[in-house]
Amino acid sequence: GTKLREVFDKINNLLSGKPVLTAGQTVSVTQHPQGLDFVYYKLAEKFVSQGEAEVASHRESAFAIAVVVSGIWEMYPRVGDLFLAHLHKKCPYSVPFYPAMKEGTSKEEYERMLGYQFQDSKIEEQDHFLKRMSGLIRLYAAVIQLQWPYGSRQGMHPHGLHNGWRWLAQMLNMEPLVDVTATLLFGFLEVCGNALMKQYQVQFWKMIVFIREDYIPRIEAITSAGQRGSLMRFKQFLEESLQKKEIPLAKGYLQPSFWRS
Repeated sequence: GTKLREVFDKINNLLSGKPVLTAGQTVSVTQHPQGLDFVYYKLAEKFVSQGEAEVASHRESAFAIAVVVSGIWEMYPRVGDLFLAHLHKKCPYSVPFYPAMKEGTSKEEYERMLGYQFQDSKIEEQDHFLKRMSGLIRLYAAVIQLQWPYGSRQGMHPHGLHNGWRWLAQMLNMEPLVDVTATLLFGFLEVCGNALMKQYQVQFWKMIVFIREDYIPRIEAITSAGQRGSLMRFKQFLEESLQKKEIPLAKGYLQPSFWRS
């Protein structure tokens, strides 16, 4: 907790125009007329890249990163706008939006629009792609439910849980994609299902039953035998949740005791 406060304070000091010591030199956003705009942009970009690198590899880190994002967003709304812009560009499914193949668009160009990365014109492995997309959705799912506990305003969340409810409803209004849809729904519900359950109660469970009864068969219809890994994990998660009438807090959730550490 104390470590996370140090990180937050350093970012806050930088954005508020105070000189900050980093890599052996003192920097300040006031050193250049566009300094603050540049730092807003790069910071939001960095937050998003932590989703696809850090959270993708260590799922439980989503909450520690998200609470800092949420706190900075509350104090500097511009950073929040840019965070969403970078997130949507890296992961169109976070809108949610499935880009359509337009006439005249090359295959590589289209795959980049879908969020795939390329190295030496070679597309990344599907597993790696799904891991990154899951990391980004998990970070977003953590951001919408957490508030920085030391904020002076402690008012409304800058981008609260209702955005998650809307995202979920919009996802279920779209035709599923092989691998991608099951992976993202599972990651999202594992991270913020508990918060949505408490907030929306009966409506939430209706949504979960709809996913099991109506939406899962639609995913199954487009999924071949060799691509069922993410779908099976998601199905198991839904079955257990409905059986216990409970979605547990995700691993890594920041309990009050964390802030005393």
